[in-house]
Amino acid sequence: MAWWQSAVTTLGKLVGERAVVDEPVAAPTPLQPIDLTEDARVAQVLDLAVRSGEVLLAAGTSAVDTAAQVQFVAATYGLARCDVDVTYNSIRVSAYRGPTMPPATSMRIVHYRSLDFTRLAAVDKLTRQLRTEAIDPVIALAEISAITHSPHPYNRWVATIAWSGMAASVAMLLGGGTLIALVSLLTTAVIYLVNTSLNRFGLPIFFQQVVGGFIAASPAGILYALREPLSLDVKPSLVIAAGLTVLLSGLALVGSVQDAITGAPVTGVARFFEVLMLTGGMIAGVALSLRIAAAFGTPLPLTAPSQFSTSLTELPVQVVAGAATSLFFALACYAERRAVVVAALSGAAGILVLNLGLAMLIGPVVGTAIAATVVGFVGGLLARRALTPPLVIAVSGITPLLPGLSLYRGLYALLNDELLLGISGMMSAFGIGVALAAGVTLGEWGARTLRRPRMLRRTEALRYPFLQRMQNGSGARNLWFWR
Repeated sequence: MAWWQSAVTTLGKLVGERAVVDEPVAAPTPLQPIDLTEDARVAQVLDLAVRSGEVLLAAGTSAVDTAAQVQFVAATYGLARCDVDVTYNSIRVSAYRGPTMPPATSMRIVHYRSLDFTRLAAVDKLTRQLRTEAIDPVIALAEISAITHSPHPYNRWVATIAWSGMAASVAMLLGGGTLIALVSLLTTAVIYLVNTSLNRFGLPIFFQQVVGGFIAASPAGILYALREPLSLDVKPSLVIAAGLTVLLSGLALVGSVQDAITGAPVTGVARFFEVLMLTGGMIAGVALSLRIAAAFGTPLPLTAPSQFSTSLTELPVQVVAGAATSLFFALACYAERRAVVVAALSGAAGILVLNLGLAMLIGPVVGTAIAATVVGFVGGLLARRALTPPLVIAVSGITPLLPGLSLYRGLYALLNDELLLGISGMMSAFGIGVALAAGVTLGEWGARTLRRPRMLRRTEALRYPFLQRMQNGSGARNLWFWR
């Protein structure tokens, strides 16, 4: 290896690695090009590409980013001209092999949904290694198979505690006291354990959401019925709202809106309809519990305040609760330790920006959009520094901003024949959800543009970056390629 190549390698390690999203999709010189006339080798590369994309799609990544992942892996081995089609739960890729060879095609169906962020980060790390270490496709296939079939990195009880802690944090974020936080914690633990058991029996997730909504609202009715004998001062709606926020947090809202915005309308519509159906199941469960409580003579009052507080005196508690909510959500989804820390920072930043915006009377929907944009932008930059997929930080960061209480207020009004208030509440929750997803998409776009603007304009310099700079006399001061 020449002296200048050794210097480039050393400088690259000192400055740090880059996330996959900061890499060029179709680099002109792959590290390990394969013989495009060997059908078996081409099939191995395409299988590796679609299986890496499968993990991203299963975790809720947008269709555009999933297609970029597949193209990146294929280009690493010399298949730079690929047509990738990602549609809801399927990935199709067709690779051009020259004018004398037929194109090679591969397809994979995603049969599962997974919120295992450690698995997502492991595939991201493997993809970087494909570029830097020239891993043979056979070895890479074995590694990605081990990643997708490996057990969760944490025990099940850790995830249970994390989901419960998230519910307690949301209750504190909404203004509930210690009793509300404790009830929310225990209720969410029951929801998680029951739905995990139902999932083992193959019950469709729609009915799991119905059961979850029913369990989330039941303790609120019991507490309200016992308020006088036990001299309790409770707001049962806060318990329900905390449970609804937990159930909403697992839905692919960000990915669905990202697909619609970034040019994948078919996948976006399919995902958004899935989100609506699962939200409808959750609403049905809550409505059933409220009807049963009313039938026993203890109808729940709507005593909850607005979901968003404009009091700056409560800001420290709000920021801490928002950080804890994002932290527990990332932990519940088996994120790595460094990702958990970054998720907490993004959650705190989102709540801080939202409260400052509401204090300036800009409205909850616009304020939520601005806060989500900050989460997407700052989280995107921090994710690249921590070598963590940006989706992990984005989804975790917007969790404290989910409209659980607004959704409940709209549902309660509809159940009590207050159609105008009910529709207004539902539309408010819908607007906040769309603002969250759109803001995150805009923020991530800004982070990517800021991170690699010159790289996109100077793709020709990717062939011999350091040598060209030395010939031009620019020296080490222009080593932007390695940043």
